[in-house]
Amino acid sequence: MAFVINDRVKETTSTLGTGTVTLSGAALGFQSFSSGIGAGNSTYYTLALGSQFEVGIGTLTNATTFTRDSVITSSNTSNLVNFSSGVKDIFCALPATYTPSPVMNAQVFVNTHATSITEVQTIQSGVLAGPVTLTSTLTVTGTLVVI
Repeated sequence: MAFVINDRVKETTSTLGTGTVTLSGAALGFQSFSSGIGAGNSTYYTLALGSQFEVGIGTLTNATTFTRDSVITSSNTSNLVNFSSGVKDIFCALPATYTPSPVMNAQVFVNTHATSITEVQTIQSGVLAGPVTLTSTLTVTGTLVVI
């Protein structure tokens, strides 16, 4: 299982409540989660219907089933939203709180818990706040700050 982020991944769903989402197929002009993320992989997602919304991390368990694993923010005080009836959009999107900005204070973006990087990765720049364990190759093409 990998963590995958991809552009133009969007589907619809009529799923109710706080449980697993049954995907209804790609929106016109977009790719499905199955083709853009892949079964067994996790991604950031946004699920929305009117003023109800949820941004989090989820896993595509098979071609049409998506689990909502962790909520980052939502219209329900950062908890799972009990979605009402109606057709909802669900799409892959990088959460704003996880996105560095050239004008933000780097301290806000620093993640200061123990972590491991176990997959080969190439990044342009970043901040690592330890302890961080590297058990694979990390290629940095710009600046890497280690705290």
